[in-house]
Amino acid sequence: MKTVDFLQLDSKSTKCTVDGLQTLLANLQLYYTNLRGFHWNVKGVEFFGLHAKLEEFYDDTAEKVDEVAERILMLGGVPAHNYSDYLKTSTIKETGVVSNTKEIVNNVLESLKVLIGLERGILETASEGKDEGTVALMSDFIAEQEKNVWMLTAFLS
Repeated sequence: MKTVDFLQLDSKSTKCTVDGLQTLLANLQLYYTNLRGFHWNVKGVEFFGLHAKLEEFYDDTAEKVDEVAERILMLGGVPAHNYSDYLKTSTIKETGVVSNTKEIVNNVLESLKVLIGLERGILETASEGKDEGTVALMSDFIAEQEKNVWMLTAFLS
């Protein structure tokens, strides 16, 4: 007995959605790790504001990681959980120590660009497979991240 049998979803399109979610999971994990490093190492006159915002971002990302992993499980997949696998799959790469606020924000913006692109692809695949649960999840992620992009670009202006 499988969850997906009760969800009435096509197994072929569900497999494509799970593959996309696995890629998103890897990217979210690298993004999370980079955010932690930025949070720990940020310096400068914007320290207090950016330090707090980065903590907010990585807490939110940790929740997204969990939601994506659980969605993979709901759709009959097994979420990857090794960083060695994440490093092979992720478009977002590890950063070194970065303390400059503008460099941090630019890195976050580039990462959000990758995540939003992946989420739009998953949304399209899930929509074609009539997987409204994944569509809703991706729509929520995208809306929140688009707002973060707007705020971060305003910060740099």
